[in-house]
Amino acid sequence: MNSYSYTPLIPLLPFAGFVILGIFGRKYFNKTGGLIGTGLLLISAILSLYTAYQYFFVNGKVGDTYQTITAVKFTWLTFSQHVSIDMGIILDPISVMMLVVVTFVSLMVHIFSLGYMHGEERFATYYAFLGLFTFSMLGLVVSSNLFQIYMFWELVGVSSYLLIGYYFDRPSAVAASKKAFIVTRFADLGFLIGILVLAFYGESLDFATIIKNLSTAQSTQFVAITSASFLGISAITWGLTLVFMGGAGKSAMFPLHIWLPDAMEGPTPVSALIHAATMVVAGVYLVARLFPLFAINESALEIVRVVGVTSAVFAAIIACTQTDIKRVLAYSTMSQIGYMMFALGVSSTGGENGLGYTASMFHLFTHAFFKSLLFLGAGAVIHMVHSNDMKDMGGLRKHMPITHISFLVACLAIAGVPFFSGFFSKEEILLAAYHSSKTVYVLALLTSGLTAFYMFRLYFNIFWNKDTEVHGHHGEGTFAMKLPLILLAVLAFGAGYIPFGQFVSTDGKALESEFHFLFSVAPVALGFLGIAIAAWMYAKPNDKPQRVATAMGGLYKAAYSKFYIDEIYLFITKKIIFNLIGRPAAWIDRNIIDGMMNGIAAVTAKTAALIKGLQSGKVQNYALYFFGGIAALLIMFIYFWRP
Repeated sequence: MNSYSYTPLIPLLPFAGFVILGIFGRKYFNKTGGLIGTGLLLISAILSLYTAYQYFFVNGKVGDTYQTITAVKFTWLTFSQHVSIDMGIILDPISVMMLVVVTFVSLMVHIFSLGYMHGEERFATYYAFLGLFTFSMLGLVVSSNLFQIYMFWELVGVSSYLLIGYYFDRPSAVAASKKAFIVTRFADLGFLIGILVLAFYGESLDFATIIKNLSTAQSTQFVAITSASFLGISAITWGLTLVFMGGAGKSAMFPLHIWLPDAMEGPTPVSALIHAATMVVAGVYLVARLFPLFAINESALEIVRVVGVTSAVFAAIIACTQTDIKRVLAYSTMSQIGYMMFALGVSSTGGENGLGYTASMFHLFTHAFFKSLLFLGAGAVIHMVHSNDMKDMGGLRKHMPITHISFLVACLAIAGVPFFSGFFSKEEILLAAYHSSKTVYVLALLTSGLTAFYMFRLYFNIFWNKDTEVHGHHGEGTFAMKLPLILLAVLAFGAGYIPFGQFVSTDGKALESEFHFLFSVAPVALGFLGIAIAAWMYAKPNDKPQRVATAMGGLYKAAYSKFYIDEIYLFITKKIIFNLIGRPAAWIDRNIIDGMMNGIAAVTAKTAALIKGLQSGKVQNYALYFFGGIAALLIMFIYFWRP
């Protein structure tokens, strides 16, 4: 018997919660829906941890290499003898890691929401949507083929649309959910085309088969995809770039990032779920899943590298100017995902050459804990002051000691302060960048310093600075809100001590990465400099921020306005696409297409009016037509007949 035969329960339990609460929740389980959803996910998380233990410590390793295990596989649709769509669950180092991350962070969000969302009219519906999202994300990370991952990819998009637009009575939330859905669907069109290209030349939808066929230099499939080209670019470059386009849209990479800040309109726990460890890292996971193909195509890898480092720097600059605490965290997420992307972009395969790959997955792992902690901490603050804006906050460490300490731990981790989890994963990324590209390394170093600055700008504005009067003080929230903060704070500190390279590498073998003390001097010094500047400007009330903003002039204004990317998109869509394409298309549709149809209808009606007398229902008329026809036939016969 397959020792992993229970693994389908991991995604199916959250799905069961979605079905039960979605159908019966509001009528029968509106008050207990949270407990039902949380209980089912707790079982799923326990199973994920058990799976990780079995895989990493019992039977996942053969010799010195971690194997890819097909836990479940069955044929869903058969089109011909050689073409079918299979559904399956694969277990390898990154899929098992993602199972643990997704279920644990989702569980923390479920528990936190018990207090945060208590009293909501659609309480059970909220948990139903959480269950659907978790099911979709879990299905995505264990998918065994391109079609299956695309199916769950779209389900993630649908469920995130439902969660972002949960407050459907708010126009801003409705607009944000539509924006996220449309932007990611546009990116997913590229993903779908990329899937078709890779599947066509790879002669399969299965990941292992495609990677084997297209990465073996002697194979006919490799020769075919590298020799075929369009516009002077090889088919494999097109396929991988289009697949990455889908990943860039889901992970909010520049320039497809515009949906991410607006997605903050959803409930704050949703932001922790979508923007910490799950939806936004789907693009990173996708590139990692197909990394053996990216690694042999320098053009596609260069695109990953450039988009990643551009997104990291771009988002960090914008985050330094925002005043909505959730938007600061949103741009922080975009920047950190950029870190993961360019880490993949500077990587290769095999041993030390694959350090960027391992570092990217390591940062994905540590980031999940400290970023979800930051979002949940922000949720506790918003729950206290009933505002998202920094100007309404300050001095809250006195009222929220647990939130204060946990938020500080998360800030220290993301800033790369030594001994916290983010320090270890960031150091590996910077080391990989240093050995691959000095330009990327310098930009990554700059981003590291900016990260420390904007995170402690956020921290000092919330918990120090001026003293905020909290009216109707009700404490930090319920135990359900405090417990996730404490657990995540422990992991935000300690997750970096896991010997990650022992478990995740490009070739499944243990990767020993050395710690270089002197190499850490520059990033750590920049991090402390960023913290010091933030303390100087924001720890106490003063006019330094205004003076600095005035001195920066247009740069500050542009960054505060997010470099007008949204306005550029609106200009392109409304002024160019709508006017030059939409209006002419509407005129053609209204005047030519509709006119043609209306003309055909008018001719048909006129003809019918002219001939309707032939079917008047009067017998004498029919007799007249009958004898008239006989007479006509007789005349024709006499005229044409010759004896």
